[in-house]
Amino acid sequence: MSKTFLVTGGAGFIGSAVIRELISNTDFNVVNVDKLTYAGNLESLREVSDNSRYHFEKVDICDAAEVERLFNQYQPDVVMHLAAESHVDRSIDGPAEFINTNIVGTYTLLEAARKCWQEKGKPEGFRFHHISTDEVYGDLHGSDDLFTETTPYAPSSPYSASKASSDHLVRAWHRTYDLPTVLTNCSNNYGPYHFPEKLIPLMILNALDGKPLPIYGDGSQIRDWLFVEDHARALLKVATEGKVGETYNIGGHNEKKNITVVQLICELLEELVPEKPASVTSYTDLITFVDDRPGHDLRYAIDASKIEKELGWVPAETFESGMRKTVQWYLDNKSWWQPLLAR
Repeated sequence: MSKTFLVTGGAGFIGSAVIRELISNTDFNVVNVDKLTYAGNLESLREVSDNSRYHFEKVDICDAAEVERLFNQYQPDVVMHLAAESHVDRSIDGPAEFINTNIVGTYTLLEAARKCWQEKGKPEGFRFHHISTDEVYGDLHGSDDLFTETTPYAPSSPYSASKASSDHLVRAWHRTYDLPTVLTNCSNNYGPYHFPEKLIPLMILNALDGKPLPIYGDGSQIRDWLFVEDHARALLKVATEGKVGETYNIGGHNEKKNITVVQLICELLEELVPEKPASVTSYTDLITFVDDRPGHDLRYAIDASKIEKELGWVPAETFESGMRKTVQWYLDNKSWWQPLLAR
């Protein structure tokens, strides 16, 4: 009998990549649970939406009654929890939604999952997979270290503090109630279907429109970039093969300064779209440095050796190959992003 995966936040950037991976490369049933906030877009799932193994439920994970209904109705074998408010700037301007969705929502899911697991007789194959971020670890500025699974938590923003809180809840439900959990912390994702507020799609679309390319501070902040489809494969590995109670860090081995990322985008656009908007001589001329945001971490970098050694996952894309695919995707898929910009 085929397993059923319940994926929260499945209309989001990483969640939709996970669902496309599940439907395209497995025989599992998938239930997509999404509130459809501004960042949720069912157009990202158009290619799988007619599949008989795919089901969509518009549900807020903070709604305990609806979440319990989902577990009773679908009896999932694996929960992949990606639903989250995830934009640092938005968390600074309005932290309440981050506290509610990322902490209360995770608690609500954990309790519904625990009840379902207990009523099913505590099957060994049940998994609650919580997908988190490397931002819970704080800032590596001034050291050559990498984040490992045992790095102490030191979140800097309301967003990362809310994700750290949800991580602790998941570990507590495993320790206290024996709920079979696995947890992953990933580096910055990029790739197709990325909401235009994030750095890479924002720079691509602004450049195409001849708008400024705003970079915080001097652009020296370092991030470890991970192609979203590589991440989706890693998440499926952890959900199906990961050891209960363990945490796995997932990174792309691509430490890059923000200014370097933007310069690469400009180089790719010079090659792929040489006909620029009026008054633009060079895409790099659009780069504009703006005041840094409060509490901005300067460096993130992940040690992904554990998932490589234990589960055999390695990223397929280099940063250069993944970025070329990403820029080309935005050039080829205006019908996906133009309505988002208009909205």
